[in-house]
Amino acid sequence: MPTELRNFLALTYDELEDLNLEAKEQRRNRVPISKIQEKRLKYLTDEKRIKAVTVLFSDLEGRLHMLDYDKKFLIKSWDNLTFDGSSIRGFTAQRESDLRLGIDWAAFYWAPADVFGSGKVLVFGEVIDKGGTPYSADIRGVLKAYAEALNKKKGYTLNAANEIEGFLFKGSDAERVYHETGKFEYVNTGGYYHSLPGDPLRTFIDTTAEVQRSMGFQNEKDHPEVAPSQFEINYGYGEVVAAADQIQLYKLICRQVATNMGLSASFLPKPVVGVNGSGMHTNVSISENGKNLFWDAKGEEKLSKMGYAFLDRILTHGNDICLLLNASVNAYRRLDPHFEAPNQIKASAVDRGSMIRIPIGNEKSMRVEVRSVSPDANPYLALYSIFKTGLDGDTSKIKNLRQAERYLPDNIYDALANFRKAEWTTELFGEDVKARYADLKQAAADRCPRLLGTFVKAPEVQYHHDVYNQFLWNLF
Repeated sequence: MPTELRNFLALTYDELEDLNLEAKEQRRNRVPISKIQEKRLKYLTDEKRIKAVTVLFSDLEGRLHMLDYDKKFLIKSWDNLTFDGSSIRGFTAQRESDLRLGIDWAAFYWAPADVFGSGKVLVFGEVIDKGGTPYSADIRGVLKAYAEALNKKKGYTLNAANEIEGFLFKGSDAERVYHETGKFEYVNTGGYYHSLPGDPLRTFIDTTAEVQRSMGFQNEKDHPEVAPSQFEINYGYGEVVAAADQIQLYKLICRQVATNMGLSASFLPKPVVGVNGSGMHTNVSISENGKNLFWDAKGEEKLSKMGYAFLDRILTHGNDICLLLNASVNAYRRLDPHFEAPNQIKASAVDRGSMIRIPIGNEKSMRVEVRSVSPDANPYLALYSIFKTGLDGDTSKIKNLRQAERYLPDNIYDALANFRKAEWTTELFGEDVKARYADLKQAAADRCPRLLGTFVKAPEVQYHHDVYNQFLWNLF
């Protein structure tokens, strides 16, 4: 059909940024959801150029799923949207497959038409079980409920900012054909900060940054990373659920921009042996009525007693939650001390091999940086486990806890064993969700060689949860 016959919404990047920043501010200020819902429904009704609403949700492992609803249908039926949960790994069994999708009207995004298609808007959904209660395996909902309860009870706002590294490879489907090619091909070998204007890596970074800016990310800096063809595009911190949503959008945008260029954006933690892997350094803080509770001008490294208690609890449970922060077979290649890997269960202001770093900060920016998180982790799971552990976990009586000679597992089997036996992970998620998650990770691990060896094996890519599809899984 000729495009001139269509009348679909396609806004300029400046218009998109204004709309998304306004929505972001409403969300930050906790405008009552009833008011936002009313405003969004009126907008969808009045804006004739929108054809569909894309509803996003994530499964237990962190894969992003998207359903497009016809706009007119959604306006009439937004409170009765159903889907087949048995088709989603880690969700319901086939015998109890029906789930519902609620709409989180505050998590509403306008997206560039040249990347997402014209005539669409995006909104995050909330998974609801048949009885009408939040679904226990929808970790976004678990995180949101936890954050809202803390805000209501103590006035806390949980803040997070993530530094997400990835690789850009030749070919538009590099991960899914890895079991055939056995290699990833770089598009650039320049390294840290080095990329010529107009080369594929720089063009990709520039384009992705423009899309992020239009979607209200409030970018800070972007650059090629240490490894060849590696990138990092940083943006400002946000309230924890919004921050986790932005991680999902960040990866989605990167993958789509790369695909449009005939390339692949990969968030495997260590897709190539012999060069630095990719991390997702996770910076967290807690504020109360605008005051940063991790800041103390007189504290060691300017970190408050609350901040130190927070990181002590994470160190105590470092092995318990490692599988949540490093969720794949491939992730344990990254935890290699020869490549600035944060595999030591200790805290330091300067040692980047520590699981936790205390960055230089001021009254506004003081934070704790959890460095051991991999970019393929479920962001809702990772942030929930970090905050709940930091606030509610135990504190070990290990002598000199912050500098003790302790290390994270170097393989997924040990991480699985730690996760299964830990009482704390049961407290985090309950027996059912804990068992489902462990079983998913066990199934992937069992399809891969037990010993990692010195080169990336096809199965650790083929059966990776980011790469998963029914066809690849059934090649086993």
